[in-house]
Amino acid sequence: MKVTIVGAGNVGATCAKVLANNEVADEILLIDIKKGIAEGKALDMWETSPILLYDTKTVGYTNDYSKTFDSEVVVITSGIPRSPGMSRDDLISTNAKIVKEVTEQVIRYSPRSKIIVVSNPLDVMTYTAYLTAKVPSKRVFGMAGVLDTARFKSFIALELNVSPKEINSVLMGGHGDTMVPLPRYTTIGGIPITELMSEGQINSIVDRTVNGGAELVNLMGTSAWYAPGAAAALMVETVLRNQRRILPISAWLQGEYGLQDIYFGVPVVLGKNGVEEIIELKLTKEEKDLVNKSAKAVKELQNVLDKMKLF
Repeated sequence: MKVTIVGAGNVGATCAKVLANNEVADEILLIDIKKGIAEGKALDMWETSPILLYDTKTVGYTNDYSKTFDSEVVVITSGIPRSPGMSRDDLISTNAKIVKEVTEQVIRYSPRSKIIVVSNPLDVMTYTAYLTAKVPSKRVFGMAGVLDTARFKSFIALELNVSPKEINSVLMGGHGDTMVPLPRYTTIGGIPITELMSEGQINSIVDRTVNGGAELVNLMGTSAWYAPGAAAALMVETVLRNQRRILPISAWLQGEYGLQDIYFGVPVVLGKNGVEEIIELKLTKEEKDLVNKSAKAVKELQNVLDKMKLF
């Protein structure tokens, strides 16, 4: 069983390392456009196998997609970060062209693969991959809510000094500052969070979650990679092992939550076929308003892409 990760930067390399450590696949391939980067990181990882005692092979190639033939899952992390002075439209244009080109190569050599998009802006890049791949939408989805929910749960664990293993939660919306954490659907050891925390504490953690990416950029001067890479790896493992876990991801909606023709963060059942089922939660009016506000922001980004007429 083979997994390909396109983009051997920090996020892609972290995803590969987590998958190798957990022996999720027989082989993990790293692909990158920069000569030697994928090969070097893959070799460095493989040299840890006698120490960490795993036998998943990690190999890397420079822009040679023929080596990815018949991959079961492909993770796309390719793209550039938004730099000072770069407009939102410029970022979308640049990264959409990259994701389009990558997806064309992925589908050429692995037409039955499931595609997980990590590139930003996340929801619109997942939309780009879907339009390019021309495969059922259940096989193309984005990593967003898994990361955002992890941040939400990690902050709760710090606040209450409890194990993050005890926390279950769900989050909806676009991957960005319009995301919609749902404290009402958050429990700790089966106990609703509202029984253990004040409204002020909850609101503070929600705000920190919404700005979680920015917090790390301010601290490090660059975007995060450990948590995003691990989140993508969790999705890969869920698919390959057909675990049918309920995870919040960016999925193609056709009427669910009253939304149409949009990639948007919702809870789904994820399994061997990709998105097995989209779960529709009962939302309060306030939650629905937040979801609709987030959907409007995501739709605006999709419209930017549509106007570029790349397809």
